[in-house]
Amino acid sequence: MFTFIHAADIHLDSPLIGLSQHEDAPVGKIRGATRTALSGLVDLAIEREVDFVLIAGDLYDGDWKDYGTGLFFVSEMRRLEEKEVPVYLIFGNHDAESKITKSLALPENVHVFSTRKAESFAHPGLPVILHGQGFATQAVIENLAERYPARVADHFNIGLLHTNLGDAAGHGNYAPSTVSQLVAHGYEYWALGHIHQRRVHHEKPHIVFSGNTQGRHINEPGAKGCYVVTVDDELEVSDTEFHALDSVRWETVSIDCTGIEDEMDLVQKIRDALAGALQRADDRLLAARVVLSGPSCLHERLHAHHSRILAECVSQAAAVDAEQIWIEGLRLKTRTLLDPAELAKRDDLTALVLEALDSFDPTELPDPVATLKTKLPDDAVHALTSSLAPGSEEAQAIGEDVRAIVLQAIATSSD
Repeated sequence: MFTFIHAADIHLDSPLIGLSQHEDAPVGKIRGATRTALSGLVDLAIEREVDFVLIAGDLYDGDWKDYGTGLFFVSEMRRLEEKEVPVYLIFGNHDAESKITKSLALPENVHVFSTRKAESFAHPGLPVILHGQGFATQAVIENLAERYPARVADHFNIGLLHTNLGDAAGHGNYAPSTVSQLVAHGYEYWALGHIHQRRVHHEKPHIVFSGNTQGRHINEPGAKGCYVVTVDDELEVSDTEFHALDSVRWETVSIDCTGIEDEMDLVQKIRDALAGALQRADDRLLAARVVLSGPSCLHERLHAHHSRILAECVSQAAAVDAEQIWIEGLRLKTRTLLDPAELAKRDDLTALVLEALDSFDPTELPDPVATLKTKLPDDAVHALTSSLAPGSEEAQAIGEDVRAIVLQAIATSSD
């Protein structure tokens, strides 16, 4: 019996998007999160006395800013070398060989697969054969797995592959492959990288994405880490055990505003929701995006005072735990209880304004709405005069703010 660690997409020294640019953010913890994950991986390998470690691409996030990134990796690998733990590594699209211009000699226990063709390594002392090929360029669009070596009999065969398995949506279609193709290849285990969500796609043979070791933005929520894989004496996988390595945990905290009529009740709901999310974060720094949704009589007030509500979220986060919660942002997805069709019946001018709002784009203000800038809160005016990309999330949010403010102004105006 033997064990190994399957990790991928470490993106060493990659910035965590959405936090580090904020004033008073816990910069040290944020900037060091990917390094903490790698150190945790090495600690786990030593503690569990694994026989080897796999890194299935995107160890780095592109060219280094300085040699510090490479030196840190080398120092961590030397810790494994002291314990005689081999490491098998392929390059992915982010750390393709052609992009890494600053190189350092790696310890002898680190085996890097060729980027020119698929090759195999035999593990010393174990009936294990590892097959793999790294990316030679940033965008490898051919099916690399087609050229992987044939299975070696009486061995546990592992394929390391950085791939977009089954053309997964939202990911670059690099080194595309399919589950059926990998199954047919006959290997006992495929250690995949590139997709940042862990998933066991198939068992016997095992086709596994370990996900990334540290979430880098709000769209990479939940626990991130690696798998510890156990292989029995019959050379079959007997266990795939996930271990979290992240030090910053991302979560979207959603609050349904339906039926909430008092703002203080909403504030309490925000506080309770953040407390629950922190508990789920398992003593890690929580990077939370608050999303308010549902039909609500507070809709117009929330949009008119977006910055104040965001500040309230920050305040409630501090009340729960000022050291462990950081608010990444606030998204308002509530719906108005006002009926624009009824409001449009008031007069022609109102109907004209509401018609203009239907196609409102804050990057191109229509004349009937442009004059309303003088009536808007400072937050909205600043946003409207800022550089906004048409169709961007920021532009859509400002558009919703303006629509809510205008509807409220019409609804409360005298006949």
